[in-house]
Amino acid sequence: MSKLIKGTVHYFVIFLGIILISSCASRKEVVYFQDTGNFETLINNNAFVSKFKVDDLVSIHVSSLNSEASAPFNLIRVAQEGGIQAQSVDYLVDQAGEIDFPVIGKLKIEGLSPDELRVLLRDKLSDYLKDPIINIRLRNFTVTILGEVRTPGTYPVNGEQITILEAIGFAGDLTNRGVRENVLVIRDFNGTKVYTRVDLTSKNMVKSPVYYLTQNDVVYVEPNKSAIRSSSINTNTNISLTIASLLITSSILLLTRL
Repeated sequence: MSKLIKGTVHYFVIFLGIILISSCASRKEVVYFQDTGNFETLINNNAFVSKFKVDDLVSIHVSSLNSEASAPFNLIRVAQEGGIQAQSVDYLVDQAGEIDFPVIGKLKIEGLSPDELRVLLRDKLSDYLKDPIINIRLRNFTVTILGEVRTPGTYPVNGEQITILEAIGFAGDLTNRGVRENVLVIRDFNGTKVYTRVDLTSKNMVKSPVYYLTQNDVVYVEPNKSAIRSSSINTNTNISLTIASLLITSSILLLTRL
């Protein structure tokens, strides 16, 4: 009977060892920017300018010294919750890449940057307003982070740009089980999905076309080999550990009764 207990315990220890070994990660697997030196300078020529896409929700507010003259160019919705309140209305970029702007009519803004749209509006408004001030903001800028990160999900972005590192920071960083050399970014261009991979362990990642994310980008971090191996082992391991625990418990109970 003691041999049975020893054999069962030995089996139990082996499985625990497999779990521990499969969960280990080396420095090479988890460290970012591994090829950088001390006080090294890298010039980043990766100029990024955000562009408007179909289904973007854009906030545009026009003001000038003459508030009455600029009022027709701002869409206002009256809300009555908690009293009458005036709320600005955002513009949805339709499937043709256009918005319907007050007085002016249809404007093609798909593919334009906020600055380019500002210049276009100033030109269109020049017949109505003198030196208009135009504030433009993308309202539905989100990025989605999936896979081996601590808190996967969809995150709103305040501002006109965000880097892939900042987005990963939103998600609490990669886990030790995530592959840093092969992070996938999925980007949509007018219904066409473009898949680009980036190596977070290299300093040259800042030169990647997906270093700066655009609205609705999806970042996916795949699991490393040990994570895949452990996931396939886990089911059998849980069953084996349960059986081993039952055998040990049963053996001890039998010994105590002898």
